[in-house]
Amino acid sequence: MRLSKIYTKTGDKGETRLADGSSIAKTHPRLEAYGTVDELNAAVGWLKDTLTAYPELNHIDAQLAQIQNELFDIGGEFASPQSMVESRKSALINDRDVERLEQEMDRYNDELEPLANFVLPGGHPGNSAAHICRTICRRAERFAIQLKASEAIRDEPIRYLNRLSDWFFILSRHISHTLGVPELIWNQKKP
Repeated sequence: MRLSKIYTKTGDKGETRLADGSSIAKTHPRLEAYGTVDELNAAVGWLKDTLTAYPELNHIDAQLAQIQNELFDIGGEFASPQSMVESRKSALINDRDVERLEQEMDRYNDELEPLANFVLPGGHPGNSAAHICRTICRRAERFAIQLKASEAIRDEPIRYLNRLSDWFFILSRHISHTLGVPELIWNQKKP
């Protein structure tokens, strides 16, 4: 795809174009879904940039780059009518991608103490950025589920987003553990 002009002026009237050129309202569930995936992708870039100052976390860089590309794939899928999606199924997010996230979570989780309490976001900018990614990912998943309620979309991107939010949670704990930063424990108010 080559973009010669960034502005199209179609948004001036509250509409945008899908990948096939058809117009939809900017309030359409499809746009909410892929717009939130785009927001998540930007947050992942921010997380990636935040972690570059810590050489002991360099191993995460390639994983985050892969996730950014996969999020772009999901955004492209959500921005495409189902007929276009079916024609390029081999290039879409699939269960192997979900399994990879699970395997990465298992590796990180093996080094962590089991949780006895809920943890709060924070304690380190990398931890906080991972939690921001987690919460945006949860919202993207909710919008994808809303879209699926009204239009045909595949289940794999929803499973991927569900697993990815868990991945960001485990990553937040891995970042704190690797950097020796204590986790912030939720001190629940007692009745």
